[in-house]
Amino acid sequence: MSYPTPVSLHNVELHPGKPPILHVDTADDAPAWAAEHHRALRTLVTEHGAVLIRGLRLRDAERAGDALHRLAPALMTDKESFAPRRTYTPGVYSSSAWPPNQPMCMHHELSYTLRPPGLMLFACLTAPTTGGATAIADAATVLEALPSDLVHRFEQEGWLLSRTYNDEIGVPYGEAFGTDDRRAIEDHCRTAGIEFDWQPDGSLCTRQRRPAVTAHPVTGRRCWFNQIAFLNEWTIDPEIRDYLIDVHGAESLPFNTRFGGGDTIGPDIIQLLNDTYAAHTAREPWRAGDLMLVDNVRTAHSREAFQGPREVLVAMAEPLSPVPCPPTGGMSAG
Repeated sequence: MSYPTPVSLHNVELHPGKPPILHVDTADDAPAWAAEHHRALRTLVTEHGAVLIRGLRLRDAERAGDALHRLAPALMTDKESFAPRRTYTPGVYSSSAWPPNQPMCMHHELSYTLRPPGLMLFACLTAPTTGGATAIADAATVLEALPSDLVHRFEQEGWLLSRTYNDEIGVPYGEAFGTDDRRAIEDHCRTAGIEFDWQPDGSLCTRQRRPAVTAHPVTGRRCWFNQIAFLNEWTIDPEIRDYLIDVHGAESLPFNTRFGGGDTIGPDIIQLLNDTYAAHTAREPWRAGDLMLVDNVRTAHSREAFQGPREVLVAMAEPLSPVPCPPTGGMSAG
């Protein structure tokens, strides 16, 4: 797909270590401006991987939500989420509930689902006192920087996400799937290629295998596209990880990742992945009223630790076409 670009959106600031920044003056009507320029902005996102728009004066959730809907009318419903979110309006959510003193490392949103979003939209209503940036990293550059043998293995096997839904950490299965109806959850899992197993205590365990590398839907460029590092046990705070293992056991963590063939991923590999992301990270502190659009395939994003109140709205759009990955075996898929 392609998007025509009006001449009014030429001036994007490009600085090393920062996302592309576009300064605008909306005359206090951000939704109307978003409606007029949404195609041009989408072109900029395809060109640069992300764009931070400064000057929209987004002061409240209603105005910000309206702008997000104008930018991407067909917003996605958040499903299979790994952490709780507040719903503002249909398709517009809070950032994932995550301890402010713990960073959320680089990832591609919902890359473990069958149809992940192709576009992420973030709107900052309240900027934190310190930290809290939504940093980004170019996924094609990260892929090129990783050891070729490691990339080859993940390309051959994919990656495996295992989840155990409980009420202590993450989200209960009813919230993640939008229903407590077991039959509806099972139907979703079968459709999405997720293997499931109901436990005697009523909890739910799932496993799904997904590709670790994908081609960008517009440019065709190969991108490192997954949540291998973020959802791995070695990224969890060590004290929390030890506690969860004591309480639930090593095989029943709320989430964990493995090689697609089922082998464990050691802490050295997770450190390598996170270090590679860090070497290619761009960041800009939020200011109240900012809006950022992120190509969810080309660009990974993170949330840095912060202090003070932080309110950033999130929306998702443009679901990708499914990329098949062989089933893992061992749980029910039907």
